[in-house]
Amino acid sequence: MARIAGVNIPTGKRVPISLTYIHGIGPLFAEQICEAVGIDRARRINDLSDAEVLSIREYIDANLTVEGDLRREVQMNIKRMMDLGSYRGLRHRRGLPVRGQRTHTNARTRKGPAKPIAGKKK
Repeated sequence: MARIAGVNIPTGKRVPISLTYIHGIGPLFAEQICEAVGIDRARRINDLSDAEVLSIREYIDANLTVEGDLRREVQMNIKRMMDLGSYRGLRHRRGLPVRGQRTHTNARTRKGPAKPIAGKKK
């Protein structure tokens, strides 16, 4: 297993697909990394030399915010919105959908399981 940005990435998969296992790297960034480092996208991780893996690791460290730093940054942004008392911050604080989805029905992922209301009949 190759280890990049503190993540064990699968060795049998192609390079761009394996890089997407790192939080903060999607398909587009994975392609850009391969282009910048000069690695063919059809190659697999277990075919890469240690120098090539090191060059990928150095490029990611220098140019991208990934894994723990990214998670910390996102949490700080959410905390800042909550402290400011913005609408989005209030929705985060109450555990409701933040991006304008309806809550009359659905939204069970954010709200949790439905709570029965006493005395309500059909």
